Amino acid sequence: MKVGDTHYRSIWFDGEAGRVRIIDQRWLPHEFRVVEIESLDEFATAIRDMWVRGAPLIGATAAYGIAMEMHRNASDAALDAAWELLHETRPTAINLRWALEEMRQVLAPLSEGERAAVAFRKAAEICDADVETNRMIGVHGLDLVKQIAATKKPGEPVNILTHCNAGWLATVDWGTATSPMYHAVQAGIPIHVWVDETRPRNQGAQLTAWEMNSHGIPHHLLTDNAGGHLMQHGQVDMVIVGTDRTTALGDVCNKIGTYLKALAAQDNDVPFYVALPSSTIDWTVEDGVREIPIEERDDREVTHVFGRLDNGSVTSVQISPDGTPGGNPAFDVTPARLVTGLITERGVAEASREGLLGLFPERRSAA
Repeated sequence: MKVGDTHYRSIWFDGEAGRVRIIDQRWLPHEFRVVEIESLDEFATAIRDMWVRGAPLIGATAAYGIAMEMHRNASDAALDAAWELLHETRPTAINLRWALEEMRQVLAPLSEGERAAVAFRKAAEICDADVETNRMIGVHGLDLVKQIAATKKPGEPVNILTHCNAGWLATVDWGTATSPMYHAVQAGIPIHVWVDETRPRNQGAQLTAWEMNSHGIPHHLLTDNAGGHLMQHGQVDMVIVGTDRTTALGDVCNKIGTYLKALAAQDNDVPFYVALPSSTIDWTVEDGVREIPIEERDDREVTHVFGRLDNGSVTSVQISPDGTPGGNPAFDVTPARLVTGLITERGVAEASREGLLGLFPERRSAA
């Protein structure tokens, strides 16, 4: 997508410099920074400390982390150590493990002399595939937006609520939940987006709102608890969110607060859709609540807020009393029964085993 007049992906390899470049998302929306990462420790830090975030982008970053390490040391020991270090950075997003497995399966049979070049090609393929996957999510999600638009008066927008940032910043390009929005705008369908702030890191306020603003999409920023009220008053036509891990039975694990939006949507007959690449499906897990590990992050993210002061400086400010600890589960699980449909690159599936297997029949033998 574009920032100003320049097209950016969220991660790319600069062949001339021999470095991987990323958009450092910690500084948005106040500053747009592109940084280079080279060493394995830098890749681990970028993922763990959320310079990059979003399940697809985490996976792509890990893939390039392996490639850069193979350029430095292509031994079996280095490959195994890189896999372990990167895998430990974020426990919930399944794309991290998926991308690391993709890299290891390709590289393990090769000689050390072959590994670096193949690793860079594979990482680039993972990134390119993510872009096309997300584009197709948008194509299929567009059909859902069109169905609602057809019930509207001429010029009346489709009101879409989203939670956290499942935008192009969370992927390599297009985004998952935002891809149908971008496709709708390109198709000339008027939309309006309700953007949840998404405490405690405020990815909605800092990232999704920045994306919407950058692309001229009408939107409003909401407190996290306002969505249910809007649904009660008919101001939300559909909800589209992303997911960091989806079970074989259709449960979805997404940013904390998603479950409450799904409950409110069901109570008010608002369709609740989840947009996801198939790499986000964990076919080994059935019960999301019991089986998906939920990342617990630093309580400072709860007790402090990051923002820009009136004098223009960007800083972190404490909002809680001294001595008050913060609890910070980063994700929650929305049961499949609350999900209207799963928007994938192959189409829209019912949130169930049969629904998913209908789109991914090659998984039946393992089911």
